[in-house]
Amino acid sequence: MKQPLGVILAGGQATRMGGGDKGLLPLGQGTLLSSVIDRLEPQVAGLALNANGDAARFADLGLPVLADSIEGFAGPLAGVLAGLDWAAEQGAESIVTAAADTPFFPCDLVPRLLLAADGMAHPLASPPRRTRNAARRGIRPLASGPWRCATICAALWRAGCARWCSGRNATTGARHSSPMRRPSST
Repeated sequence: MKQPLGVILAGGQATRMGGGDKGLLPLGQGTLLSSVIDRLEPQVAGLALNANGDAARFADLGLPVLADSIEGFAGPLAGVLAGLDWAAEQGAESIVTAAADTPFFPCDLVPRLLLAADGMAHPLASPPRRTRNAARRGIRPLASGPWRCATICAALWRAGCARWCSGRNATTGARHSSPMRRPSST
C-alpha cells in the first residue's frame, strides 16, 4: 500500500465550546492545529485540512482547505467524504484522518494503522475506541463503486445525514430522481 494522504478534520461548529475554531486555540508555542500538523505531516504523503466557512483563516498553514460537500455541518463523516474525494483527485489509495483538537495522538499512528490494515481488501482501521475522538482517527480506503458509496451512505444515514443519501444511486453515489431506501441496520 502506498503511503496515505492525511486529512485533518476541523469542520465542526464547536458548539460545546461556544463556537469558533477549536484547532486555533493556543497550545504551548503554537495551536492545537499546528500540533496536529506537526505530528501527522511526517507520517503521510501529503496533508489537507477539512474546514467549513472562510478558508482564508487557515491560509498561513499552506494546506489545501476542503469544505464538506454535504451542507449543514453533517459531522466528521462529511469531512471524511471530502477528504476521500480530494485524495482520489490526487491519485491516492487511502487517507488517514485526525481531528484538529487531538494533538497528542501517537507519533507512529500511521504505521500502526497501516500494520492493522495489512492484507485487507478494503483497508479500514481505527485506534481502540477509548475516547469519543477515536472515531475521528483512522485509515480509510479510496475504494470505488458500490463498496465506497454504500458504506459512506449507510454511515451518514445512521449519523442523521439522510439528506445526502436521499436521491442517490447506491452504487455510484450519483443523484437520481427516486429516493433510496434507508440502509438496513443489520
